[in-house]
Amino acid sequence: MTKIKPFRAFRPTRDKAHLVISKQYYAYKKSILKAKLESNPFTFIHVITPDYFMKNKPAPGSRERYEMIRKEFERFLSEGILFKEEEPSFYIYRQTKNGHAYMGLIAGASVEDYDEGHIKKHEATLTSRENMFADYLEITGFNAEPVLISYPKDEIVEDILNLVTLSRPEYEFTTTDIITHELWIIPHQYEATLIEHFDRIKDTYIADGHHRCSSSSILAQRKKGKKDLPSQHFLALFMNEERLKIYDFNRLILDFNGHTKKEIKDLLSEKFTLKKSEEELVKPTKEHQFTMYLGNKWYILEPKPGSFDQQDVVDCLDAEILTKNVLNPIFGIHDLKTDERIQFISGDKGMKGIKKAIDKGDAKIGFALYPVTIDHVKQVADENRIMPPKSTWIEPKLRSGLTIYDLEND
Repeated sequence: MTKIKPFRAFRPTRDKAHLVISKQYYAYKKSILKAKLESNPFTFIHVITPDYFMKNKPAPGSRERYEMIRKEFERFLSEGILFKEEEPSFYIYRQTKNGHAYMGLIAGASVEDYDEGHIKKHEATLTSRENMFADYLEITGFNAEPVLISYPKDEIVEDILNLVTLSRPEYEFTTTDIITHELWIIPHQYEATLIEHFDRIKDTYIADGHHRCSSSSILAQRKKGKKDLPSQHFLALFMNEERLKIYDFNRLILDFNGHTKKEIKDLLSEKFTLKKSEEELVKPTKEHQFTMYLGNKWYILEPKPGSFDQQDVVDCLDAEILTKNVLNPIFGIHDLKTDERIQFISGDKGMKGIKKAIDKGDAKIGFALYPVTIDHVKQVADENRIMPPKSTWIEPKLRSGLTIYDLEND
């Protein structure tokens, strides 16, 4: 059973919505971040980085810094940049990128569902980050970026979303990255039906936002015993799993680890069949097929029998096959999260992104993987296992500041 809750969102006024919403601040290059803060007084980045122009900044993760964020948030409210809804509502958010429409339901998700394993996870989280973000939520009192949660398609829910989106959206604008954003407030007459049909869904799956989920759980535990608090829920965008898009997440290796190109190919031949391609760009066409760009040439790699366990849901993932048979033994890369000799490039950049990095000399060798499916992700989560690091690039990527969840007052 999936419990969802309508809520009274803080959100931008209609005339400023396109100026308020932002990516996570670390997603911007330093020069772009500085320019946005200098040129746009309404960007939500002012709220989440209130100390940007200070010489003596408070320590990251400190109470002082979080209190500054809260103060800046209150300034946005007092100046009418943001306001709070009069009544609790569900919302529909639609993001259109490269002709693909991602649409889902914004609602309060249940911490209890997460704690009981009905909102399933597939990524490992760091305790330090969990506690730091729980402190952030507790002190700032708001949650501005929704967790992306997938669910199996429900026809009635789809019918409601499609019907509501026939009307004029509350917001409709396109950002400079050529992504269109739309928001609808769902009429109250549909709330009971939505709650009923989500209640029939046994399990949902985190697509993006594992640390936000675990931090919300920690916050709820801190306030345990106080029933019906807003902190028993967290901000989420529920999206029919068929609407998600999972891209490949490819690898760039920055050095040869002391090997020559010939030695690398010889070592690869022990576990893979190698076939040179004359094509300019070569993308894997099926599961368990890799392409490699080395020395201005593309190669197609397929693992030989016995190089991985076909019955193990994690061991048979292409990211794990590459790590165990290539990155670990040949390049000496054992921790994909911390080793500076490996970089990652999302599949939405295409094979051109890999080729460009190698041709420019930014990396030595590139490996392209076939994208995992949502079924792969669910199988791993259902077995309470963890996906290999950097094995999925899931879209849509959500913005902060469109609908903001109040953790202090309903």
